[in-house]
Amino acid sequence: MPAISYVIAGSEATGGAGIQADLRTFAQLGVYGVGTITCVVSFDPGAQWSHRFVPIAGPVIADQIEAATTAHAPEVVKIGMLGTPETVTTVADGLRRQSWRHIVVDPVLICKGQEPGAALDTDNALRTEILPLATVVTPNLFEAATLAGMDPITTVDELTEAARRIADLGPRHVVVKGGVGLAGDDAVDVYFDGHDVTVLRAPKVGDERVSGAGCVFAAATTAELTKGADVIDAVRTAKQFTHKGIVGRLASNAPFDAVCQPD
Repeated sequence: MPAISYVIAGSEATGGAGIQADLRTFAQLGVYGVGTITCVVSFDPGAQWSHRFVPIAGPVIADQIEAATTAHAPEVVKIGMLGTPETVTTVADGLRRQSWRHIVVDPVLICKGQEPGAALDTDNALRTEILPLATVVTPNLFEAATLAGMDPITTVDELTEAARRIADLGPRHVVVKGGVGLAGDDAVDVYFDGHDVTVLRAPKVGDERVSGAGCVFAAATTAELTKGADVIDAVRTAKQFTHKGIVGRLASNAPFDAVCQPD
């Protein structure tokens, strides 16, 4: 029987990010993917590819969580985009109904289709209701700066300090991803396990962000944890997997490339 990875996240209509990227990553890493959709994001080609954001009603999300966890009893779950305070509360309630070996949180803090006030309310709800439940959290540079109250973050030492501050919010393991946002030739991530700091490096592949990289990184971490890897080993594998996907990136008619594993 295959290992089962579960994801609770938004749908992204171009397929480059969100639950589409998560389930694809699960399959590529050899686990059976089960997903609950929290919202629908579709870029608007007629408005410079801005976000269109539609939340799923809380009771519908709760129904999905009930069905998925009753049918399969997953032990590892990834949390992606939630999008509204109601969704955050619904998901937090669902998570508390069972024990988890790992809860991996990709703390998606903002969507351009949301009103600024609503986005702030969601960010605050995520900080107080979801992060204390997490075993692993994987913020990018912007998310880490927001969660840690540090802006800007420009050095590896500051990445480390941000990871320590985020760990104080509850997660046992924090991976702060510098990506292309820090100066230098390498994409640098910092992993903090509550005691020790590990710096992970890979050569940058251009200077532009690639759609879905954060989703794929967290999903790959989830898949490896599902298979029984230690957190640091899961994170290392996820970084290598994501790097290969950035190298093999997929171009489209959209003005951004998407992570895509090479053949």
